[in-house]
Amino acid sequence: MNTPLYLYIHGFNSSPQSYKARHLGNWMKEQGQGKRLLVPALPYQPADAIVLLEELLAEQRRHHQQPIVLLGSSLGGYYATYLVETQGRESNLSAVLINPSVRPFELLDVWLGENENIYTHERYLLTRGHLDQLLTLNRQSLHDPSRYLLLTQTGDEVLDYREGVEKFAQSRQVVTEGGDHGFQQFDTYWPTLFEFANDDTLKQQAEAYLKATTSPADNATNPADK
Repeated sequence: MNTPLYLYIHGFNSSPQSYKARHLGNWMKEQGQGKRLLVPALPYQPADAIVLLEELLAEQRRHHQQPIVLLGSSLGGYYATYLVETQGRESNLSAVLINPSVRPFELLDVWLGENENIYTHERYLLTRGHLDQLLTLNRQSLHDPSRYLLLTQTGDEVLDYREGVEKFAQSRQVVTEGGDHGFQQFDTYWPTLFEFANDDTLKQQAEAYLKATTSPADNATNPADK
């Protein structure tokens, strides 16, 4: 069976040490599937981040034939959209977007200046040049909305979730009332994620994991899947 490879793309000021990336990675290792998840550390320069991701995708295609599913969180969702739009027509590439940033070239204006990565504590300078690079990556329309799954929470305190809902209106969406930008209870959406990826094995394993670890009281949010 041609099982998918997953590429997790972290967000602005984040790293492979983010909770969602570690949680998913640790669980996949427990299932004996750890090699199917890649979580690269991205440069701060958007242009450099895209080059790194493109090179990583090209390397995987040289050695493997399986489909690749991008898991883009926040700014990573913006990068994932660019990659699907520029490479998806010629490759089996799709994306799960988790509270994605739709217009980061505007959103990050308030972050101009010196910043510190919350995980690595590396300090760097965010400039107008960074925002200009982000603007060049913007894709106004989607050539195949079916290549996207949007996971978003209305309680996102960083982004306006409605921007993602509007941009990906023709894509499958799971909109959850409440939550936050970090995306609460991410693991409860793993079966949906793996179903989208046509990965029956991990979908079944995720359902079994949730059945063993989740009580009805843990799911107080109200997802709307369309």
